Amino acid sequence: MSSKVEHLENNMAKVTLEIRPEVFEEAIQKVYNKNKGKIAVPGFRKGKAPRKLVERTYGREVFYEDALNEVLPDAYDSAVKELELKVVSRPEINVEKVEAGEAVVVTATVAVKPEVTLGDYKGLEVEKNPVIVTEDDVDAEIKKTAERNSRMLEVDDRPAAMDDTVTIDFEGFVDGVAFEGGKGENHDLVLGSHSFIDTFEDQLVGKKAGEECEVNVTFPEDYGQKDLAGKPAMFKVTVKKIQMKELPAIDDEFAKDVSEFDTLEEYKADVREKLTQSKQKQEDERIRRELLEKAVANAEMIIPGPMVDEQADSMIQNFANSLRYQGISMEQYMSMTGGNIASLRASVRPDAERRIKDSLVLEAIAKAENLEITDEDFEKEVADMAETYHMEVEKLRESLTDADQENIREEMKSKKAMEFLVENSKEA
Repeated sequence: MSSKVEHLENNMAKVTLEIRPEVFEEAIQKVYNKNKGKIAVPGFRKGKAPRKLVERTYGREVFYEDALNEVLPDAYDSAVKELELKVVSRPEINVEKVEAGEAVVVTATVAVKPEVTLGDYKGLEVEKNPVIVTEDDVDAEIKKTAERNSRMLEVDDRPAAMDDTVTIDFEGFVDGVAFEGGKGENHDLVLGSHSFIDTFEDQLVGKKAGEECEVNVTFPEDYGQKDLAGKPAMFKVTVKKIQMKELPAIDDEFAKDVSEFDTLEEYKADVREKLTQSKQKQEDERIRRELLEKAVANAEMIIPGPMVDEQADSMIQNFANSLRYQGISMEQYMSMTGGNIASLRASVRPDAERRIKDSLVLEAIAKAENLEITDEDFEKEVADMAETYHMEVEKLRESLTDADQENIREEMKSKKAMEFLVENSKEA
């Protein structure tokens, strides 16, 4: 096999592969042997028709596609390695020439890793904000804990009010016709949560348990279901139950119940300390984000479109996995939001490109500053990972492939580069 590369604009490249005729012939024979038992030729039992007769009957190219699938993966991988290309996208394959007794010519158009020209990245200015935790912050955090430790009490001596949870049956109609997804039973709705459209929740305030009513609303113009967008709707609603949230008294007993402390003052001090740590972490992350944005803005690079597509697809796959963990399929999500894969991909593309630029710039800084990961650094990282995953260090180490280890080292280099940016920044 021979190969050559033509570098195109915007960090794209066209790889041309020539597969020797005898190699392709061997692949065709292999495909024939594998599939002959499934091929029907008049006058022959399946699997008994000679290859040449099969080719005369169905055309010589009958085995070409499968034969190409046999030889192309290894041929492509070998070419990429031989040409020392850093490919960052799936190849777009085009078969240029397939003729009996001649070399097969195939092209693969790919995106290659961009070169980064760094601009200023040392001495970047960033404003550093003081971390302040107020008494109101502490009280708000404690109130959240009280909310989580509240209990629901059924209400039968008054109508529904804001912040109550009402259990309802409902069915929606547009132009007098029930619409898909507009019906529910025993649905718990927190009034004031804005879970339902328009003034749906407001119209349930003042209603009593057992009461039936009509709720009139208008769907938003940008509603996900296009056939409902902007249309008025009427919902028949039955209020089946009203519940209110009873919060515990915030005192020493509360502190004992929700923490390891005996008094409310001790608990408050602990909450303040944790809030301070959390806010400091947020401030540190803001500083890192701002510095990296400046370093990226000062750098020069051209990101090929297919590289962004790959990153976007990876992000969508991670999102789909997250949905699946919650028991929701991507199809259900699209139905609920009125979107599609194309619109989702378009929405994540800007973030995908940003992530690529961030990664490339940090990698370039690590290279420019000779930031390396020692074996000691790596072993500590593996030990920390083992603790996080509740695994034995040795078992985790054994499970890591060479590629895994390389990815971990590259991620560690990026973190070092980020800390380098912070350590070499100036306060504005």
